[in-house]
Formats: sequence, structure tokens, C-alpha cells
Amino acid sequence: MTAATLKSLLLNNVLDLKYTRRTPVKGKPSTRRMLCTKSYELLNSTNGRVVLNYRPPKRQKQFNEGKNNAVVVWDIIMQDYRIVSAESVQIVRQVPANEEFWKYFNEEVYVMTTEQKGRYMNS
Repeated sequence: MTAATLKSLLLNNVLDLKYTRRTPVKGKPSTRRMLCTKSYELLNSTNGRVVLNYRPPKRQKQFNEGKNNAVVVWDIIMQDYRIVSAESVQIVRQVPANEEFWKYFNEEVYVMTTEQKGRYMNS
């Protein structure tokens, strides 16, 4: 997959991704799962700012997504920016970044314990 394709999907959806870690972490699998988006409408909404703790970037991004075939995303569970390599990514689930996402979030993500979130990310 190309960074442009991944970015296009992320602009209108929340994706459950599985990808290869860029830097290995001792004691953790070589892959990681992440629930993420680049949907400006979702992230800049009141719920995006309050519930997902989204904060816009403070400065112009220095990372060239196209050149690196990677995309900067908002990690919903860790509530921070992450870089995902487009070449090693698998889409596990795609949820439209609208009310359908909030239903999914409230029923499946919000109710997860810290331990469940850790297992999810390392699955």
C-alpha cells in the first residue's frame, strides 16, 4: 500500500491497523495494532478534543510522508501522534469517522481496561 492510499482512507475513517514496528521493542511482538485516524472533522470536534484528547500540531510537520512511504496519524488509544509505515500495514477494521465511530468507540474501546488495551496493541 502507498502512503497516499493509506492517508486517503484515514482522512474519512478510523482504521484498526496492524503493522511492523519500525524499532523493535524488547519483550514485545514485532507487530503492533493501533486504532487511528487523520479525520480533521472527527479530531477537531468537541468529542475529539475532550474524549480523544486530540491536540493540533504546534508547528509545521518536518516529516515527508510521501518520501518515507509513511503516514503521521493520531493514535486514539495512546492519544498521541504516531508514524505508520504504509508498506507493512494491514487494515483489520475500517469504521467511518462519523457517528458510527462514536457508537463503536463507546461500546468497544471506551470500556476496555488498561490491560485489555495493552493486549490489543500487542496482538
